[in-house]
Amino acid sequence: MAKLLPIGTDNFRKIREDSYYYVDKTLMIKDFLDFKNEVSLITRPRRFGKTLNMTMLREFFDFCQDSASIFDGLNIMDTEYANQINSRPVIYLTLKNCSGETIEIMKNSLAHTIKSEYLKYEEILREQVDFETSDYREFYLIFEFLNKIIEATKDKDGIYKMVQMPDEMLKRSLFVLSQTLAKFYDKKVLLLIDEYDQPLIEAHEMNYREKFSKEVYGPFLGNALKGNDYLGQALLTGIQRVAKESIFSKINNFMVYTVLDDQYASCFGLTTAETRELLANYDLELNEKVTSMYDGYSFSGLDIYNPWSILSYAFKKKLQSYWINTSTNGLIRESIVAADEEFHNSFEKLIADGDVTLRLNLDASFFELAKTETLWGLLVNAGYLTVTNVDYDLMRFTVRIPNNEIKREFELIVSDYTKLSSDKLKNMFLALIDGNMNEFLRIYRGLVLSSTSFHDSRENAYHMLFLGMVMNLRDLYDIKSNIESGYGRSDIIMKSKDATRPNIVIEFKQGADVETLKHEALKQIHDNKYYAGLEGQVLCVGIAHDIKICQLVSEMIEC
Repeated sequence: MAKLLPIGTDNFRKIREDSYYYVDKTLMIKDFLDFKNEVSLITRPRRFGKTLNMTMLREFFDFCQDSASIFDGLNIMDTEYANQINSRPVIYLTLKNCSGETIEIMKNSLAHTIKSEYLKYEEILREQVDFETSDYREFYLIFEFLNKIIEATKDKDGIYKMVQMPDEMLKRSLFVLSQTLAKFYDKKVLLLIDEYDQPLIEAHEMNYREKFSKEVYGPFLGNALKGNDYLGQALLTGIQRVAKESIFSKINNFMVYTVLDDQYASCFGLTTAETRELLANYDLELNEKVTSMYDGYSFSGLDIYNPWSILSYAFKKKLQSYWINTSTNGLIRESIVAADEEFHNSFEKLIADGDVTLRLNLDASFFELAKTETLWGLLVNAGYLTVTNVDYDLMRFTVRIPNNEIKREFELIVSDYTKLSSDKLKNMFLALIDGNMNEFLRIYRGLVLSSTSFHDSRENAYHMLFLGMVMNLRDLYDIKSNIESGYGRSDIIMKSKDATRPNIVIEFKQGADVETLKHEALKQIHDNKYYAGLEGQVLCVGIAHDIKICQLVSEMIEC
């Protein structure tokens, strides 16, 4: 009988104790120890296993755990580091659920998160520290501080209450806990912070990021990470490096590991071999359809599959879209629509050609989205694009949409970009493929009328039609625009990937006499033989515009 699949379960101990299917990533522990970074940050998209790996590190190192049984048989136990199991005091924070519509609610959420770690060590200190002896007298003030944290966040009659914790206490709380544990255990602390950037993303969306970062969150992290003599190592995960903030500005030996770095490349997501083995355990095959749907990520040249999607597919056995990046997709869509002309030119090339070469900045934050290089970097960090080639001499990167699952997210982005609903675009293209030209023209006229400025190249009907076609019909057609064909340059050529569907050639004209111009457009298709090289049926369509008015004529031919 196949093991349970850990869908929605990202706690390492629970997965091992309850015998869920587990892909062994424990050699990440060896890498972490070998690299010896004082403070490091690993950036990866959502749902690529960051929390699972962080809880794995916590369980391996934590003094307070007995983890031998849950690591039995795993790769790390065959290395020279096996004897370091349960050898360090560990502070573990996951901030992915820190949220708040106001700065006060956010501070409350952060305080309750740090409280969980204080409670973990309260009983140990209370039982083992004798404040009357000289060796432990210095713990008195620290213990009093700990008690204030607990009191400030204590629930009353089981009801979650707002924290009455002064900002200064919250800002020092992480540092004080590391100081307490280092002194008590006579060993420097390991600090693990999962999804460290989520509070900043939330604060940015609620319009209080700058105040929150400067007055609370920056000092909260900075006090623990900068010049903290009680800190042994710290590892953070997130989508992005917050380049604009001052949190990391003065940290010595601070390392960032992105999807372009060799280090940790195989630790997040599933390799081809891991994916094939997982699917085989559930009587599924890693075939071309699965690959085109969920593969396509490149982490430092290593082929990587989205683990959330593969697990969901293995469970439901349906080849559909599972990856939903709810924390970032709305913000990214808005940013793409609002970006400058330089970005839009490259974006249209990406949609039309499937990839684009440009400069990007992987030290990207949600707070610098207006900058073109930063927005491209964020699309890579967030998992919307993957890097396929790097020219480090010119610092130019070739990026593409990784797979069909993400293409479906881009359909929604293009829908926002073109100001048409995704369903309306799909219905229009279905009418075109079926040869229902009256329905196609009806929807297309609505597209033209929705354009606020027909002469704006980002909003005219031609660009919207073409970009929508590419995103919605790429699986069915090879679509090209303004390319050499026959004896001239056609506007749109759609070469069917299936002989049962017609090929389609579209030519546009603009002017006052739309009745005459639509026929001239169709005649131009024939005169220049834009359908040269196509086989089977070809639907030839001439479309004429007069600002907001449009007409068309069509003809089906055999090639």
